[in-house]
Amino acid sequence: MSKKNDGKLLAQNKKASHDYFIEDTYECGLVLTGTEIKSLRLGRSNIGDAFATIRNGEAFIHNMHISPFEQGNRHNPSDPTRARKLLLKKQEISKLIGHVKREGYTLVPLKVYIRNGYAKLLIGLGRGKKQYDKRESDAKRDAQRDIQRALRERQKVAR
Repeated sequence: MSKKNDGKLLAQNKKASHDYFIEDTYECGLVLTGTEIKSLRLGRSNIGDAFATIRNGEAFIHNMHISPFEQGNRHNPSDPTRARKLLLKKQEISKLIGHVKREGYTLVPLKVYIRNGYAKLLIGLGRGKKQYDKRESDAKRDAQRDIQRALRERQKVAR
């Protein structure tokens, strides 16, 4: 028997690491309709503007865009950016409530992927970066890129 652990990446928020210091990550399930999961498996989703909140002891993701499924039926949701419930354990939610109440922390969606046949969302506990932090991160990344480039050139010359 083969395992269904494919771990296929469906959507990724590349700007999150640029805008936030990600301190902790949590994997949670998504409550979706049948046509939403079909559209998600086709890669028709976007989490660039999405954010997560906690209300009444439940976690929700807002502004996650999942395009309507073309061959959908009457149960196809009309609003592609509706709030969707996240499946987390009660201990994780209570821990997140304590962290988010501190000033400057927010829940940022990082990736949407399929694991063992279920849609999963990786959310991160992020603290916003200031403009000078972003410039510092860019400078470090550029310096690392220059170092790697120099090492590759040096290896080419040695051969």
